Amino acid sequence: MNDPSIDVVWRACAPRVLGALVRRYGHVDAAEDALQEALVAAARQWPAEGTPDDPKAWLIRVASRRLVDRLRADDARARREERVALRVTTNPLAIVGPGDAYVDCDDTLAVMLLCCHPSLSRPSQVALTLRAVAGLTTAQIARSFLVPESTMAQRIVRAKARLEGIADPFGLPPVTEMPARVAAVAHVLYLVYTEGHTATTGGSLTIPSLGMEAIRLARELHRSLPDDGEVRGLLALMLLTDARRSARIGADGSFIPLAEQDRARWNRDQITEGIELVETALTIGPVGPYQLQAAIAAVHDEAATAEATDWAQIEQLFEMLERIAPGPIVTLNRAVAVAEVRGPQAALELIDPLLDDQRLRRNHRLHAVHAHLLELAGRAEDAHAAYLLAARLATSIPEQRHLHAAARRLEPTE
Repeated sequence: MNDPSIDVVWRACAPRVLGALVRRYGHVDAAEDALQEALVAAARQWPAEGTPDDPKAWLIRVASRRLVDRLRADDARARREERVALRVTTNPLAIVGPGDAYVDCDDTLAVMLLCCHPSLSRPSQVALTLRAVAGLTTAQIARSFLVPESTMAQRIVRAKARLEGIADPFGLPPVTEMPARVAAVAHVLYLVYTEGHTATTGGSLTIPSLGMEAIRLARELHRSLPDDGEVRGLLALMLLTDARRSARIGADGSFIPLAEQDRARWNRDQITEGIELVETALTIGPVGPYQLQAAIAAVHDEAATAEATDWAQIEQLFEMLERIAPGPIVTLNRAVAVAEVRGPQAALELIDPLLDDQRLRRNHRLHAVHAHLLELAGRAEDAHAAYLLAARLATSIPEQRHLHAAARRLEPTE
């Protein structure tokens, strides 16, 4: 028997265990509680008795017992069991495919679809599924939405309460609702992958298990909806970005910027698959944000060297992205491309309004990009101060170290 840590088991099994519980019993809060109790039981038993050969099955079995005990104690047990029986016969956890055919999908993906109930706002849908299914902390989710942690906590609580007040919220979604739910799930997967690709906290630059799970679920979503251009674009974006993962991290765990990476270490199989996906995606229906971001990633991945990068094409793609999905982070990323094409001063003018945006005042990446542009413009003293500010705001240790190193490079000499 292996003896993985409880944290490793959580990352690998918890989303699927929760998915199985909700799929069977249809109650997010109770399923979450039962899963937590099962994890506590595992923490007590496994060190002494050894880790089961199938940790997921063990957790499902123990959590199911806890959950069933609660449901049996509930006055509404008979009504709930009737709904469960109905679910089993009608298979409500299916994705609508071409021609209104139903395709079975992964437990975790199914629960993500169910959490994206139309009675919830889009931010609440995404926040709830990130917390309940992806296992992200409230603080991590708040940073993704650029809101205070307390605001996000209240949003998640309200979302759960809203679902509790809906009769059978986990029933089969009508065909007309499915596009909106799929879009919300895609956004969740995008945020999960982003957190896995660059962890916002802790001593590691990445959380590989999160990234791998996001890619797995994106593949499942694409398998169920092969004609959805944005779903295809999302999978392409993940693969093209993940292809560079091993080259982003030094032997000591340090962050290696894109321009300094050893491109021989990039995963060519993922790049080939990603490029094929995005090329096809761009021909399916209207072009969306994930397709454009995937196209940008493809331009980077196709360049043999950093110097060979077609920055003019990247700038054009960012302009298109900003038109259909405007936002401060898109503008910030576009500024990097503008600096390469038209020089740092044009880029500084582009991000100047962002420096006054209250949503971004504690966003370390804004100040890191600002510092980079100031350095390119020859304003070493200002760049030094901006790098230090970015380092103070960063919550990831590898990023802090990288930013401090950049600041030291610009320290005035006696």
